[in-house]
Amino acid sequence: MTLLRFHSEVKAEVKAAFDRYWEESQPAALNFNLELDAAYWKLRKSPRLYPQYLHGTRRVLLDRYPYFVVFRELDDAIQIIAVAHAKRRPGYWKKRVKH
Repeated sequence: MTLLRFHSEVKAEVKAAFDRYWEESQPAALNFNLELDAAYWKLRKSPRLYPQYLHGTRRVLLDRYPYFVVFRELDDAIQIIAVAHAKRRPGYWKKRVKH
């Protein structure tokens, strides 16, 4: 499987989402992490299965949470650009994609 590389801001995005869920429901927070891990696994296995998105990226939508993983294929890895909420601050991550 392909190596994943994460943009430096992704860890903070995931932590913020996890913390929000944790405040409301610990099982929801843990399930969010499980679903995110499953999305990472799926995109590593078949990245081209997911549709083209913006600025040369693709995205994986989470099934039970309003988040998606924005990524792009590099020569030697898959770069995770953002774990973005589907309705908050659309497109904020675009500045992370260097053309």
